[in-house]
Amino acid sequence: MQRTRIKICGITREQDLRAAVAAGADALGFVFYPKSPRYIAPAQFAALAPAMPPFVSGVGLFVNAAVDAVREAVNAGPIALLQFHGDETAEQCAAIADAVKRPFLRAFRVKPDTSALDLLESEAQYRAASAWFSGLLLDTWVDAYGGAGKVFDWSLIPKELAPRVVLSGGLSVQNVTSAVMRVRPFAVDISSGVEESKGIKDARKIAAFTDAVRAADASPDMSESHHGEHP
Repeated sequence: MQRTRIKICGITREQDLRAAVAAGADALGFVFYPKSPRYIAPAQFAALAPAMPPFVSGVGLFVNAAVDAVREAVNAGPIALLQFHGDETAEQCAAIADAVKRPFLRAFRVKPDTSALDLLESEAQYRAASAWFSGLLLDTWVDAYGGAGKVFDWSLIPKELAPRVVLSGGLSVQNVTSAVMRVRPFAVDISSGVEESKGIKDARKIAAFTDAVRAADASPDMSESHHGEHP
């Protein structure tokens, strides 16, 4: 049985961190983007850091951040992975990752006209640009930075790429089982779908979400006839 990894993003409170860990999350996302309602300052993250257990990865989300801002966040607590969500070029991502000595994910915001080839070419570009590149996180295109809680057409994801990507964008307790059964991504990422309000998580929704992912892990893939459907 494949075990899909789970990232809960937008953690701002210790009780939410503990709820995500208790539910079996593999990674916790911290948003170091001041314009986000889920923003956490490095000093706040430092206060949460003692609650981070071993083998649960801290992921720092950045949008067009200067290297000094990334370094400050990385130095505040256990950030194992960077996640770039802005207009950073492959070269900028590579330079920041190298400066702070952390691997990175690149968010690719999927548009209606995005093709499978676009995704494969983007992955190849980032792979060539940096040894620190860890993979693509696929989110839905909106005219803003960060997630909008909307899904994209999962059938755009090429079969050969799917096992390496982090699937994001509009996932919920209701749709994640079918998402994982169709796509079989390496990991899934959720933020707004497990919240009471922006930046405030709901422990029951987190637990239900992880249960829904595990249900997909225990189920056979959806048939090819379903693969082209919109979620």
